[in-house]
Amino acid sequence: MELYGERGYEQTTVTEIAKRAGLTERTFFRHYADKREVLFAGSALLQERLVGGLAGAPPATPPMDAVAEALQAAAAVFDERHEQARRRQRIIMANPELQERELVKLASLAAAMAEALRARGVGEPAASLAAEAGIAVFKVAFERWIDTLGVRGLGEFVLEGLAGLESLMAGGRP
Repeated sequence: MELYGERGYEQTTVTEIAKRAGLTERTFFRHYADKREVLFAGSALLQERLVGGLAGAPPATPPMDAVAEALQAAAAVFDERHEQARRRQRIIMANPELQERELVKLASLAAAMAEALRARGVGEPAASLAAEAGIAVFKVAFERWIDTLGVRGLGEFVLEGLAGLESLMAGGRP
């Protein structure tokens, strides 16, 4: 992250990353497929939190309420990493290739959540709609959160986003 911030993503090499981390290139490639994956290494943990949050919701929980619980479970991971998340986002926003990879990650998270909702007995298109709406709320909440000083937790922004979505769906303005 430091190198990307200092030199820019495109100008930073795997050799430089490995050296800064005190590793060999070979060791780097045991952990990451390429330098891009350094920025997306937490995706599996995020997916675990989201899917686990859905699975942990009581069986009778309506789909969007289960999604809300999953988003809150995922948000809790970020609060201790506010500055790191800000740096990561700046790097991603400065590079179209990384922006594309971020969108792929979000689509994968939505697909995993939809699958978890289907496993709970939610039919289509409700499972996909709830998952996609949840990821949209999370994305907007995350962007709002990283633009703050970290005084409020990401979960608060998620709740505001969910309330705003509910208001929009009811025909109001958030």
